[in-house]
Amino acid sequence: MTPNEIRDHLKVQPFRPFRVYVSGGASYEVRDPTFAYVTMSRLEIANEFAENDIPTRSVYCDPHHITGIEPINGSAKPA
Repeated sequence: MTPNEIRDHLKVQPFRPFRVYVSGGASYEVRDPTFAYVTMSRLEIANEFAENDIPTRSVYCDPHHITGIEPINGSAKPA
């Protein structure tokens, strides 16, 4: 998947949460566009949060290893 395609998912208004699948079989949820950042060589996704909604951990994915993106039904942010 290209960085531009990923960025397009992050810019959709209103934002729609989505799940990213990578070639190794893992998947990661993006429930808020401010918790993901895309560059030409990586997608960084915050995946653990403190009580104040500030990320405590993130994962990095090479855009070329992203095999798919699918919408997540539900709220934009974890409850």
